[in-house]
Amino acid sequence: MRMRSDKGSATAELAAGLPILVLFLGAGLTAVLAVTAQLRCVDAAREAARTQARGELGVTAGQRAAPGAAVEVSEDGEYVRARVSVRVRPLGDSLPSFIVSADAVAAREPAEGV
Repeated sequence: MRMRSDKGSATAELAAGLPILVLFLGAGLTAVLAVTAQLRCVDAAREAARTQARGELGVTAGQRAAPGAAVEVSEDGEYVRARVSVRVRPLGDSLPSFIVSADAVAAREPAEGV
């Protein structure tokens, strides 16, 4: 019996494995984008809650910390709660987007002179 030649098998294996490599690369890039957006949301929510607790506009501070994010600030007695949400678009508009959000709570600071 004659043995078959292995010529071209490496090319075929590369062609079969390349889409999987691209898929993993896209998933890794999406994970990095999501983590980066999450960190921006956490920082912006913390800044918005602290600013509102001092008696200033927390929404403005949150939007400054995370441009393009939706910032909601609510007050409940002694506490201020801020929620920052941002839409993550992995690889542009070719894939569906998802929303990442973060919450922060800060105790209201007493007014000056009181």
